[in-house]
Amino acid sequence: MNVLKRLPIASLPFFIASFSAFPGLAFGAQDELPPPLTDPIPQKIRKGEIVVGVIDRFQMPRTKDVRHGGSATDAFARIQYLKPVGDGSGRVAVCDLRGQFYLANPEDGSVQLYLDHNAFPIAFDATMMPNETGFLGFAFHPEFSRMGKPGYGKFYTAISATSGSGEADYLKDDAASHESVVVEWTADNPATNTFAGSHREVFRIGQFAPNHSIGTLAFNPAAKPGTADYGKLYFCLGDGGSAFDPKDYGQSLQSPHGAILRIDPLQRSAGRAYGIPVDNPFIGRSGAAPEIWAYGLRHPQHFSWDGSGRMFIADIGQNQVEEVNLGVPGANYGWRLREGTFSTGSGVPGLTVGPVYHLPIQDSQIFTDPVAQYDHDEARAIGSGYVYEGSRIEALIGKYIFADIVLGRLFYIDTDNLKPGKPTEIRELRVAINGKEQDLIDVVGYPNTYRPGPRADLRLGVDESGELYLLSKGDGRVRQIVPLDSI
Repeated sequence: MNVLKRLPIASLPFFIASFSAFPGLAFGAQDELPPPLTDPIPQKIRKGEIVVGVIDRFQMPRTKDVRHGGSATDAFARIQYLKPVGDGSGRVAVCDLRGQFYLANPEDGSVQLYLDHNAFPIAFDATMMPNETGFLGFAFHPEFSRMGKPGYGKFYTAISATSGSGEADYLKDDAASHESVVVEWTADNPATNTFAGSHREVFRIGQFAPNHSIGTLAFNPAAKPGTADYGKLYFCLGDGGSAFDPKDYGQSLQSPHGAILRIDPLQRSAGRAYGIPVDNPFIGRSGAAPEIWAYGLRHPQHFSWDGSGRMFIADIGQNQVEEVNLGVPGANYGWRLREGTFSTGSGVPGLTVGPVYHLPIQDSQIFTDPVAQYDHDEARAIGSGYVYEGSRIEALIGKYIFADIVLGRLFYIDTDNLKPGKPTEIRELRVAINGKEQDLIDVVGYPNTYRPGPRADLRLGVDESGELYLLSKGDGRVRQIVPLDSI
């Protein structure tokens, strides 16, 4: 298992610095530099034997971008995530990047606006880059509906805010674009479908570019009361933006960009509006941000857990490779030196940054490598993913299902015997809509602002029973994945 070279955590910064400063130790003399790869992963993703049906559940209300950015589109609704409220009601929550937060009932298709970030004095701003800023994630505290508990009524949202509108915990002087913020909300009555209550800011960090902002917020659903992980809030930060991580935040322990962070939102420590869990892997390390749980990630926009507590991280690549990682506390996933199981050429004299390269035989192997990966011959940007733990589709039980945002392809992997550095085979999940097997992009695609051709803008969601949903921005629809014989 290629995890941190089995080195003591205290030794890692020296070895990471050595690898970056002396790339010849990894690649040898200049005349031995590897050639760029034109097709990093030549194996093609085959269509699997599993075919599922898709049925419409509901359409979100139409919203519109504030058109200050070049990436504004006519997407019906920029719906990003769908997750259960977790109170036994069957309700699911859906966020729209443009600021709206909804509660819905998948069975009857009802949708209710719960709150709109634009209506609160929190400097919410989605104008910098509407498809990568705005209302970017949410999580309900596991005690949200448990009266008398510290987390009663509490939920958290991840948003983009105007720079300087609050006191940043990190990089207040490197916030040329905006700031990523975590807000805690306390509902007076968690059972209602319209929010009334209070809010406070928990965490804030500067963003020098409009992309690769904050993303998923989540509590480990496998953590039980009384255990160390119960009530700990995880959230992800991209590498700060732009391309190729120009400030090398991915390999920095000083900045929490390019990382998964873990905090205790109900505690306070060292003047912060949140607590630092005592078992975080870098706590007490001089110069390290104690919130960091794992790092070396480019844009881990989505992560989730299975029922056993394994974290699955979907990390969006640069030009070449998309990857699925297992969450390991203290792990370094290699960005910007690695993209998937390949070298990016960053920090290596003589290599062009952009392509990827085979790693040398005698690699230092200090990184945690992915358990699955695909290149851009197949699709463009990995999106959300979940291990299927529902009951309706027996063939999918225990498989990790994930989506490509741009092309709308659905993939799956078996989750038994996953090993970092030995990517498992990916298969494509076949989909039937209106009784016909077809590509999702042909149904949900709309004009792409990045490049010619249509864009699916596809995300996955999950309900309280573990059933999966498809969210598409172009038409603002939520569809459920169901057994083929049920449609």
